[in-house]
Amino acid sequence: MDWLNYHHLLYFWHVAREGTVAAAAERLHLAQPTVSAQIKRLERSLGHDLFQRQGRRLALTEFGKIAYRFADEIFALGHELLDTLKGRPADHRSQFVVGVADVLPKLLTYRFLMPALARSSDLQIVCHEGKPPELLARLALHEFDVVFSDAPIPPDVDVRAYSHLLGQCSVTVFATAPLARLHRPKFPAALDGAPFLLPVSTTMLRRSLDRWFDDNGIRPTIVGEFEDAALLKVFGQAGKGLFVVPSAIEKEVRRQYQVQIVGRIDAIKEHFYAISVERRVRHPALLMISDAARGVLKD
Repeated sequence: MDWLNYHHLLYFWHVAREGTVAAAAERLHLAQPTVSAQIKRLERSLGHDLFQRQGRRLALTEFGKIAYRFADEIFALGHELLDTLKGRPADHRSQFVVGVADVLPKLLTYRFLMPALARSSDLQIVCHEGKPPELLARLALHEFDVVFSDAPIPPDVDVRAYSHLLGQCSVTVFATAPLARLHRPKFPAALDGAPFLLPVSTTMLRRSLDRWFDDNGIRPTIVGEFEDAALLKVFGQAGKGLFVVPSAIEKEVRRQYQVQIVGRIDAIKEHFYAISVERRVRHPALLMISDAARGVLKD
């Protein structure tokens, strides 16, 4: 049977947190050679290098990142055990680590996650935003419990994970009151030549919009293209152009950005996915999120 030396794991955990053996040794009140030797023993027992040198600091390898996450949970449980035995109130919250594709509207992500927080008082959500390829790579290293995206795992991405469809909805065109009065009559034909604020061409929504414009003979005037969906809405709020959001968050967008509905495009469906390493969803928080998403995405 393989045994894990928790003293070695503790030294590794401190070095990972401090970034150098010297800083970790000072905190542990040990000599640097002692800490270095124990980490080497841990690496031999695990069969993988845990650190790589970057300048004067030590950075975690891919295996090091996995080990660090487990070590973090192990020592958090140790502190909780001591608190419980000594009669101190313990923080029993478990972490649910989420990767969110930067193309997803923040309001929709909030609608997905909020029910899990509301229904589980012992849950702590940790959100990281990024590009889908980067998030999927980190999911493969077990840095995330789930990744939320507007597309399933691409066929050319070599990641052992599974795409779970949360739901779909149509999209709504918004604008400030003056622009809405101008382009709402005879929608959608009145969109021809209209000033538009669009997501960048690499997004699923942009590709769907481009096809729909072509199919309907509409040539919008593209005022701006944005990676950040929140920044796009700010420009829309300032009256710089029409913009499109998932219909599931119509009410929130109208209230927050003080804009009006120009029209809805039922032919375009935005799909939303939870991507996890589980073939079947079992994580309690993800089950709650899936239930909530079905209520939000009713199309």
